[in-house]
Amino acid sequence: MAQRYVRLGRAAGTCLATLGSVPRQVAAFEMKLVNLTDRCDTEQRYWNMTDRQSALSRIVGVEEHVFFADLVRRLPAQAFIERGYLGRDAQFGPASMVDQMSDTDDRLSIMDEGGLTVQVLSYPSSGADLLPPHRAVPWARDVNDAIANRVASHPSRYAGLAHLPLTDPIASAEELDRSVKELGMRGGLVSGATNGRYLDDRIFEPLLSRAEQLDVPLYLHPAPSPKPARDALYGGLPGDLGFWMSVSGWGWHADTATHVLRLLLAGAFERHPKLKIIIGHLGEGLQVMMSRLDQQFHDFAGFAGLPSEILRRHVWISTSGFFFMPSFLAALDAFGPDRLLYSVDYPFGSSKRGLDFLEKLPVDADTLAKITHRNADQLLKLASH
Repeated sequence: MAQRYVRLGRAAGTCLATLGSVPRQVAAFEMKLVNLTDRCDTEQRYWNMTDRQSALSRIVGVEEHVFFADLVRRLPAQAFIERGYLGRDAQFGPASMVDQMSDTDDRLSIMDEGGLTVQVLSYPSSGADLLPPHRAVPWARDVNDAIANRVASHPSRYAGLAHLPLTDPIASAEELDRSVKELGMRGGLVSGATNGRYLDDRIFEPLLSRAEQLDVPLYLHPAPSPKPARDALYGGLPGDLGFWMSVSGWGWHADTATHVLRLLLAGAFERHPKLKIIIGHLGEGLQVMMSRLDQQFHDFAGFAGLPSEILRRHVWISTSGFFFMPSFLAALDAFGPDRLLYSVDYPFGSSKRGLDFLEKLPVDADTLAKITHRNADQLLKLASH
């Protein structure tokens, strides 16, 4: 009997000793978990950083501009003033920007400093739309041939958007066709209204149809509003304040947003279900108006969806030098990551500032890659670059 109790006592002692070691084992296991978690976090941060670096290894700027001195000086100087610019030869006028937009070596150096792999070149101002049709068509052809020559000089670094002779809408469709098929252009660029008419006007149906058939986008670039609107909205202010409000201070953006809304409300997107539009400056203000548009227009005209849904199907937006985080976050929320594009708006924007902005974007690596190049590569068919 005594021996039995001795054995039981030894077993109990062993059990107690084992139980006493449990907290130490748990503590050791917890420490291993902490070490493993730290290691996973470190590895995740490394891969996140690596993925972001990969996303930034290719950057496409979709709105980067170019002028050609001989072509600009063929345009009538007075026509620029009548269209709402300070003038052809004034500060920030086309002629004053020629040198900055023409030097290829400087442009490539600035691209490299800002991490830009590809610039999509375009003539950004009024041009052929200032001319009667018989002069507009050859002028636009010369601009597009010049852009194509610039692209050919560095085909891995440049692509192009066509300038269109919009005073002749049918010829505009033909020139877009020629530019895409023969010159390799990736779409066309339209600067504001032409003789007071926006692209929703039925006279431009041939152009919208041709863009749809070619499966290329039209970039709606800002320009001064038609004169009656400028006079009413921006006249009577002190000094040059009315002028600056009418252009880059406010009017350009409001006019471009209105251009898009006219296409929407006139049913252009219903008539052209594959039409693709690009606008700049992070949505030209539309990014903060989507809910309002849905509230005001959802019962009108029998649209196939809410206005916001239609806009998200047809419209892409680029940064265009708007490197402001609140505006970006609003654009991301309103249009989604698949509709965001990057651009510096060279030479008006800073490539270095743009790169810094991209590096600080609070998005995952996949979204960053869409913004820097994937969306542009798909929309503009840039895979060969």
